[in-house]
Amino acid sequence: QVQLVESGGGSVQPGGSLRLSCAAPGYTLDEIAIGWFRQAPGKQREGVACFNNNVNITAFGESVKGRFTISRDIAKNTVYLKMDSLKPEDTATYYCAAYILGPVSHYCIIMHPPGSFHHWGQGTRVSVTS
Repeated sequence: QVQLVESGGGSVQPGGSLRLSCAAPGYTLDEIAIGWFRQAPGKQREGVACFNNNVNITAFGESVKGRFTISRDIAKNTVYLKMDSLKPEDTATYYCAAYILGPVSHYCIIMHPPGSFHHWGQGTRVSVTS
């Protein structure tokens, strides 16, 4: 079982920024799509972003559009989630997940549910508070 490696969580004031990273050992970014999810206490897991480097597709959840962006370092097989203009309601544990792509796949045209991803990270905590 592959476990993705996440980092970058922390505590920030409203309006601040954080950057999360996600690395998938054993995979290149052409072999997988990366999804970002978050879960606040007592709430369901919510889709934040989905990134497919193979066909350069990115999708974002409605609640983060215009504030969060995706970038990647191909040499490090790492995807970054940059979170700007953070709000208290962004407080949650953030998870990245990998979907193993087939030969032809436009995965991430839409946000996909958590159950469709194959591998997960351990989660990183983000707290937005004054």
